[in-house]
Parts: sequence; C-alpha cells; structure tokens
Amino acid sequence: MENQRSKFHLPDDVAYLNNAFMAPNLKTVEAAGIQGITRKNLPYEMVIDDFFDPVDRVKKSFANIIKAPDHQRIAIIPSVSYGIASVVRNIKPKPYGNIVVAAEQFPSNYYAWKRYADTYDVQIRTVGPTDANHKGASWNQAILDNIDKGTAVVAIGNVHWADGTLFHLEAIKAACQENDAYLILDGTQSVGAFPFDVEKIQPDALICAGYKWLFGPYAMGLAYYGPKFDNGIPIEENWINRKGSENFQALVNYEEHYHPLARKYNVGESSNFILIPMMEAALAQINEWGPENIQTYTKNLVAPFLDPLSDLGCVIEDDDYRCGHLFGLRLPKTYNLDKVKQHFKEQNIFVSFRGNAVRVSTHLYNRPEDLEKLLDGLRSLQA
Repeated sequence: MENQRSKFHLPDDVAYLNNAFMAPNLKTVEAAGIQGITRKNLPYEMVIDDFFDPVDRVKKSFANIIKAPDHQRIAIIPSVSYGIASVVRNIKPKPYGNIVVAAEQFPSNYYAWKRYADTYDVQIRTVGPTDANHKGASWNQAILDNIDKGTAVVAIGNVHWADGTLFHLEAIKAACQENDAYLILDGTQSVGAFPFDVEKIQPDALICAGYKWLFGPYAMGLAYYGPKFDNGIPIEENWINRKGSENFQALVNYEEHYHPLARKYNVGESSNFILIPMMEAALAQINEWGPENIQTYTKNLVAPFLDPLSDLGCVIEDDDYRCGHLFGLRLPKTYNLDKVKQHFKEQNIFVSFRGNAVRVSTHLYNRPEDLEKLLDGLRSLQA
C-alpha cells in the first residue's frame, strides 16, 4: 500500500507519530462534519429515515471491520466508559470472586470495575509483567495464571495503551471459557489498525472509542455486545431504542420492549447528525484500506529503525508481543526526559510519554523520514 498522507492536512515538516493520542481528521471526515453542521440550517428537510439509516450504515461498516456477522450487535456509544458501564450493569458477581485487569491499563476500563469490586466485595487482580526483559511474554503468562474458577471478568485491551504490548486473546479467551468468565475488551488502541475477528476471539463485549484508530470524531464510539448481553438492561431509557420508534406519530403510546440485541445499549440521540456522518466517512475509509493492510504498512515502515533504536539503548518489545502501529521505546537512564521532550517539541516530533517509555504510533500518513527524524533526535541527545 502507498503512503496516504495526501488524504490529511498534516504539514510536511511535522512528524506526527502520535495517532494513539488522537487521529488527525481525514479530509473526507472534515467535509462530512461541515455538511452535518450546515444541514441543521434547514431542519425541515430532514426526514424520519435520517434518524435511522445513517446509524445503520455505521453499524454495518464497523461490523465489517471486526468481522461480526450481525451488525445488530453493534451499539453507538459516546465513550469507552459508557460502553463499559453497560457491561458492568449486566454482570452478576461470583461469590468470593475476582476481576482480572492489566496493570496500568486505561482508567475507563478500570474505574467501573473498581466500583463493582467494592460494591460486591470481590477482588481486583491487577496483573503486570514478571520479567522486564521479556515483558510481553511474561505479562501474557501472568494474566493466564491469574484466571481461575473465581474469575468473573477479564477486562483488558488487545493492545496495551501505554506501550503497545500485544495480548494474545485466543489463549486468554480459552482460559475465560474454561473458567466461565466474561472477556471484556477495550479495542480503542487496536481496532481499525490491527486485524480483529469477533468470531475467532468471541469476546463478550468489545468497546472502542472512535477518535483514534477508527479516525472518527471525539465523543463517538462503537461497541459490540455478544449473546450474554442480549437480555440486559441499558444504563439509560431513551425512546429510540424501543420497538416501533420509527413511527413518530405513535411515540405517545409507550412501548415496553426494547429493540433486540445491542440497539438497547445505544446512547441517547445516537442519530447525531454531525458525528454520525463523520464516523461513517471514517469507517468507509478504514474498510477501503483494510486493517490488515494498515498493519502491514506500519510494520514495514518501522522495521528498518528497530535495530538502530536498540543500538541507542532503547528497549523494544519482542516481535511476537508488539504491533506495527503502536509500540513503546523504554529509554535508557542516560537520557534526560525533559530534554527529550523539549527537543522533540522544537523539531515538530510528536509522540506520547508514558512513564519512562516513549510511545510511538504510526499510520498510513507516516513516511520513513518521520522515523528518521525521531531516530536523529534521540541520537543527538545521547549523554
């Protein structure tokens, strides 16, 4: 696949290696948002189908990305915390049980479980790596070792948000099935750039913010809810999620039943006439590119720079536990982190700093010269 920088507004002198923080707008997504704003100038031109059809297209498009056979299992959410809240509300605790989470995972997939644990007096098992030199392998093994008959939930990401550690979900799912535990995934830092197959992994829920690797707007996300949540109760009671909501004239006749499957978990005002068109344009582009092709491009892009970065003393995760689109560089102690930050700022090199790690996240708009700039910057700062 060829470089796709022309589809964005990124200046030539900027090395934007921080898609894991926030994706830049595609030009098509920008145009869709502007059109959505201007449509409301003439609200009398809107029809009932405008509340439903675009949402349905977004769900179908996202279902295609994660290889979900039924788009009715997709819900529109405003954030990961919202999607997780729907999950937490519908899981019964195991007596004297536990919840397994990864150490230092993103707070939106931790705080709800902490409250759940406090409410039902169950244990949170926060699991980290046991071997700093082989972090990915030991971390994956530690998660498996902490799943037992008392485990009610394993709540993790496919890729760790802070340093890109890849968790092998097939093995983790097998352990969950063996112990009758839910597998709840935060796909925010992987879905869209890393291949994901719902039928292969069989998560009970997959929650994704939309403004990173799905290239959508802020405050718009998507979630997959598996069969265990088919008869659940949503966290809000909005009108559009009830049966017959397409008949506006009959809305005065209150409906007891929800639409089936995941639609009951849609956020209120899910028809958002600005954000939905932006999300639709973004997902159309992701589907055109294909997550497999994105992952191949990013892996090939970073591969020539891994050995030179290692030669500087940077610690990089083993290949089997690292993605192309997101990885961490653990800097040696000889580097002054404040000087690194200042130099990168002056040189228009944009990354994230998480602890002592530099988080590098690439996409199709990145060029070899962006990685060269990063490498040269670190070389110039060697003590």
